[in-house]
Amino acid sequence: MSVLHLRRADGILTVQDMGRPGHLAKGLSRGGAMDRLALIEAAALLGADQPLAAIEMAGAGGVFETAQPMRIALTGAPMIATLDDAPLQWHASHLILPGQSLRIGGVQAGSYGYLTPAGGMATEEWLGSRSAHLSIGILAPLSACNLPVGDDPDPDRPPQLIEPVRRFNGGTIRVIDGPQTGLFGDNILAAFFETTFTRSDRGNRQGVRFDAARNFTADLAAGLASDLIGPGDLQMTGDGVPFVLMAECQTIGGYPRIGTVIPADLPIAAQAAPGAKLRFQRLPLDEADRLWQTETRQIQTAAAACRPLVRDPALMPDLLAYQLIGGVTAGRELEDQ
Repeated sequence: MSVLHLRRADGILTVQDMGRPGHLAKGLSRGGAMDRLALIEAAALLGADQPLAAIEMAGAGGVFETAQPMRIALTGAPMIATLDDAPLQWHASHLILPGQSLRIGGVQAGSYGYLTPAGGMATEEWLGSRSAHLSIGILAPLSACNLPVGDDPDPDRPPQLIEPVRRFNGGTIRVIDGPQTGLFGDNILAAFFETTFTRSDRGNRQGVRFDAARNFTADLAAGLASDLIGPGDLQMTGDGVPFVLMAECQTIGGYPRIGTVIPADLPIAAQAAPGAKLRFQRLPLDEADRLWQTETRQIQTAAAACRPLVRDPALMPDLLAYQLIGGVTAGRELEDQ
């Protein structure tokens, strides 16, 4: 067991994993990381065969130190990161040594960045998950403290770099029909999927609002009974404003759902910062089924996008500690033959 020292938290920092599914009957939504793909990419960088519990950093990071050598991965929304004031590559894995100071600043794009130790966070579990569920008070945001971390199964694995799936500046979000899609007229549906939306400043771990010049009401939704809802559902308020439900959404809702965001594209909605432009694209169910992948397959796909991290010599404060020249000779070996 290792320890990660959180010296200062500058954003909203929580421990998150893939959540605790299977508790809808208790009124508890899945929770977990807002950008689940960031944990997939971290697992690929670190050589793990399953997603690891990580520190989710909303808006900004903080200052970290470790008492033991520790490999970490930095994924999700790119943030300004330095190690002893030397810039660190985002979307990459790194080795942090005792005495070094890791500083993670604000986001440069997107909303949520992730710091994942190679052994995973080893904080307390609740219902089989280490995830904080802020909307109902399960665990809490982190402040300065010492955080337990699991043992690294492959401490000698060299640093890696990954080309992340694009999702930090808006884009197109694919949607399948939902239980109430038929309550919206054909003209409303056509207009909805032709409209460019702006990510509102109203959004959190429960859901994110998207604004447009017009609203999209369902004429046949009056008297609609409450129904089960979950992350990815595209719910329309009574005045026709769309919200994409996120990790900590409620489990029952009465607003009509114009569709459901496919899992592969939910990170686009999660990472959209206020002001980001997005469009929704209607997707046939069979196509959505074809795109679905297990977590294992997602990690394999992400691993294929990894490559060794080549450090820039100009940014290496320990450059002189390396043997830069090898095979030195006296220069007269051929004369002596």
